[in-house]
Amino acid sequence: MTPEQAAFLLQSIFLPVYAAEHPVTKAVIAAIPPDKADYRPDSIARNAIDLAWHIVIAEDRFMNAVAAGGFTFDNASRPEAIRTPGDIVAWYSERFAANIERLRTTAVDALVVPIDFRGLFTFPAVVFLQSAISHSIHHRGQLSTYLRPMGVNVPSIYGESYDARRARDSLRQ
Repeated sequence: MTPEQAAFLLQSIFLPVYAAEHPVTKAVIAAIPPDKADYRPDSIARNAIDLAWHIVIAEDRFMNAVAAGGFTFDNASRPEAIRTPGDIVAWYSERFAANIERLRTTAVDALVVPIDFRGLFTFPAVVFLQSAISHSIHHRGQLSTYLRPMGVNVPSIYGESYDARRARDSLRQ
């Protein structure tokens, strides 16, 4: 991959995809009722707030790795101060804006630097942005399935959700 190809991927594909996915991820996390944040559908599943934290911290880690030229695997535990879904959304919004700006200003040569991921595989840095998007979408889908059993409406993700349509139809009646 050339630096120009990597710059094209970043500017024409990955940054627009992140811009589209970020508000959807925030909406799913924000829909978690604070009093039901420890809901889990099974004893081996993460609870809702831990799954939400996993989504945002992993996305942050991947975006940082691309901009920095390598992964750091610091402690990813949720800080004590982040207790509610709203806290996670606020943290995620702040970090996301900083990460997008950092990616926009990353030198194109840095986008093709090979990065190792835990000894499992090595790709040019920019490729990890696709991994992060796929990871977030995968876990966001899991989290969205927690919402209805928690008694809340599922936000629209790709097109109108059943709950959003039902709410819209009730306004027409």
